[in-house]
Amino acid sequence: MTAAGAGGTFITFEGGEGAGKSTQIRRLAAHLRAQAGRPVLTTREPGGSPRAEAIREALLSGLAKAHGPFAEALLFSAARIDHLDTLIRPALARGEIVLCDRFADSTRAYQGAAGGLDPAVLASLERVVVGPTRPDLTLVLDCDPELGLARARARQAADGEAGPDRFEAEALAFHARLRAAFLAIAAAEPGRCAVVNATLPADAVEAAIRAVVAERLPRLAGGHLEMAGGDAA
Repeated sequence: MTAAGAGGTFITFEGGEGAGKSTQIRRLAAHLRAQAGRPVLTTREPGGSPRAEAIREALLSGLAKAHGPFAEALLFSAARIDHLDTLIRPALARGEIVLCDRFADSTRAYQGAAGGLDPAVLASLERVVVGPTRPDLTLVLDCDPELGLARARARQAADGEAGPDRFEAEALAFHARLRAAFLAIAAAEPGRCAVVNATLPADAVEAAIRAVVAERLPRLAGGHLEMAGGDAA
């Protein structure tokens, strides 16, 4: 049961650019739908609801960058409020499993550790915006920033995208601070967070994620979740 008191389960995926969060969310969702026997909702931040998706476009285009990390944090918070109210909390109240690509930890990392915003300011925003709706489990997909950025560029080329977004375009040092920030969050909250080696092939990452979910949240499948390929990672 989530800290929000709902009957659902809230799992978030965090990590730097190109860590493979979207791929692994799709894979875990398919697995849980087959194993858990209840609805699985996949969503993302910023975004997930119509209003939040509109804010996403402004943020990733770089529209708010000139106004600094506090302005960006406020926009992320506005998107998160709508996302929580219209999508996440109702799904949790229905007893669904919610898998979210990024959540409040990304604001801590991007606008806080990498952007230089005072952690106390972010903590205040988080208390107001997130309240008791905390993830049951946060999977931090960790990989070297250079590898992640190379993956992001390859994805953009394959998808015919114009180029890097507002955050992908930042210097390597920014992405190194992001990685350190996510690892620090995981170290500070080991009961909620698990670090997964995202440099491995996608199948191996999937197996590692299934193992973490089976250990941390056995209730999702009556105490048993099979590993990828039938064997424990």
